[in-house]
Amino acid sequence: MSTTDLHHLGVAELAAQLKNKQVSAVEAAQHFLARAQQHQHLGAFVAINEDATLAQAKAADALIAAGQGGRLAGVPMAHKDIFVTKDFPTTAASKMLQGYQSPFDATVVRKLADAGMVTLGKLNCDEFAMGGANENSAIAPVGFDAPQPVRNPWNTERVPGGSSGGSAAAVAARLAPAVTGTDTGGSIRQPASFCGITGIKPTYGRASRYGMIAFASSLDQAGPMGRSAEDCALLLSEMCGPDLDRDSTSLDHPAEDFTLQLNDSIEGLRIGIPAEFFGEGLSADVRRNVDAALKEYEKLGAKLVPISLPRTELSVPVYYILAPAEASSNLSRFDGVKFGHRAKHFADLNDMYKKTRAEGFGDEVKRRIMIGAYVLSEGYYDAYYLQAQKIRRMIADDFQAAFKECDVIAGAAAPTTAWAIGGKADPVSNYLADVFTLPASLAGLPGLSLPAGFGDGGMPVGLQLIGNYFAEGKLLNAAHRFQQATDFHLQRPAGI
Repeated sequence: MSTTDLHHLGVAELAAQLKNKQVSAVEAAQHFLARAQQHQHLGAFVAINEDATLAQAKAADALIAAGQGGRLAGVPMAHKDIFVTKDFPTTAASKMLQGYQSPFDATVVRKLADAGMVTLGKLNCDEFAMGGANENSAIAPVGFDAPQPVRNPWNTERVPGGSSGGSAAAVAARLAPAVTGTDTGGSIRQPASFCGITGIKPTYGRASRYGMIAFASSLDQAGPMGRSAEDCALLLSEMCGPDLDRDSTSLDHPAEDFTLQLNDSIEGLRIGIPAEFFGEGLSADVRRNVDAALKEYEKLGAKLVPISLPRTELSVPVYYILAPAEASSNLSRFDGVKFGHRAKHFADLNDMYKKTRAEGFGDEVKRRIMIGAYVLSEGYYDAYYLQAQKIRRMIADDFQAAFKECDVIAGAAAPTTAWAIGGKADPVSNYLADVFTLPASLAGLPGLSLPAGFGDGGMPVGLQLIGNYFAEGKLLNAAHRFQQATDFHLQRPAGI
């Protein structure tokens, strides 16, 4: 295969070519940098540093030549602009951090670099990861002079999903073989669904949050996004592991090689089908594709088991109390004192705080800070925040009751396919679109979205699989076996 076709390879295929010296890491990096330049109109990248990328690629080539490179050595990838990086600016897509350069790498970034992967750049996202459409970015993408919404490669008039929209668009458009994303309430799974790729959020605490700019600390989790379950398994194996000295939410659970389970039989696998995931609000075209995917699983030997997750609808109000509450606390550090944006003109310290935050934060971030401050305020804490925490526990208990009857849970990742840019101006309509991804996030469970077909207008549909704690290997295997029997994950947008 010539270097002009490298972008058609998945992570595993490209890694094999690099190991066999059919292509060099430098050639691969140059190829994908050129593709990022060619497809700037998508708005996926917010930072590229060609010198840094090629230096990493040369180092990877040296390791491969010495026979010391790991199985991912030389494979290019890109990071969501929520992970701090030494060689690239980190903004969290916010004016508040415009131009910020971190003195260290996030743990996830470092672990993937230690595996020999080459960073192509930083990817666009909703500001501070707050959004479901990637329309909230306040940073101009590469090639633009002003902020732009990221565009879905399948239809550039539609959103890619969010908050990891730049990550999903980059994989779908073959600008990178794989990327990192973060998932607070569905921000890996929903954009993966909208862009026709595979993405997994691991069990909360399996991947370190050190160096990942916090939105909601009890919910945020890093995960990989790629074309296939195999690609995600390769990356997740490197990303996970204890980071107890740096991250107080890191689990003392050993790293695993998730590729080892990829060819296990799924004969007799019990797939739970929650009635609440198939009711009113699920569009007909999404339902049609999800039903077809479940029939395919039955052909592969799995059994469908009816279950109930009775508090599914409550996940939306619970999440939009708890996540803003944590955001209001986490984002209080952005006040213009130590780093980030500072207002140029102010009368006193209090005036500096107010003007800095008014100028630096976008509308959606301000909205969530205000909601969070409200639910934590005296007189409302018990009525809202405390009650939401109690229901969160009940949602987690519902899952444990369900897992007594099934091995994994399946349903749509999102109730619709990607909507038109600007099509959901009402914030609440955006929030409701997360109804199927929020429950697993609130419970801290692993969840995966894989391509399961195409709805109206040829837009991708994602099937969501949810597992019990530490069941990432089981989820990835179930997705892999489906992808061995179908080709939805191999489809690509026209012109790509």
